[in-house]
Order: sequence, then structure tokens, then C-alpha cells
Amino acid sequence: MAVASLVLGIVSIVFTVFTAGALGWLGAIIGLIGVILGAMAKKDPEKKGMATAGFVCSIIGLVLGLILYVACAACVGATASGLANLS
Repeated sequence: MAVASLVLGIVSIVFTVFTAGALGWLGAIIGLIGVILGAMAKKDPEKKGMATAGFVCSIIGLVLGLILYVACAACVGATASGLANLS
């Protein structure tokens, strides 16, 4: 579970950054799954370091995905509002 958490954390960060917030919700979901797996993997004393790294990467991916998704939604809303005022 520690390896899966680390992989999901890295994938969520990469996916969120390269989709530029448009699919940030998907990166956030992947990050959330990684957080859950990382929390479960912390119970194993042998892979505690890798579990912590996966947990932290997943939290970063989750937060980054949510922030970029909200920013993208706000930008689209502001653009739509601005276009509506032109008519």
C-alpha cells in the first residue's frame, strides 16, 4: 500500500499540473485515494518512510488539484460573466 500511495501521489501531482486545472478534479480523486492508502500503510513499521512520502505527495496532489480546479472554474465564470455584459 505504501508503494501504491507514493505512485498515486506522484501521478496526481503530474496529472494536475499537466492538465492545467481543467481536469483537476480527477487529480484530486487520485490524490484522495493515495491519502487513504498512505494512512493505511503507515501502520506497517517496515515501510513507514515510503508511506509517509506517499501520504505527503498525495496531500500535495489533492490540494493542488482542488486549488487549480477552483481557479479554472472561477476563470470560466468570470469570462462568461464578462461576455454576458458585452451583449
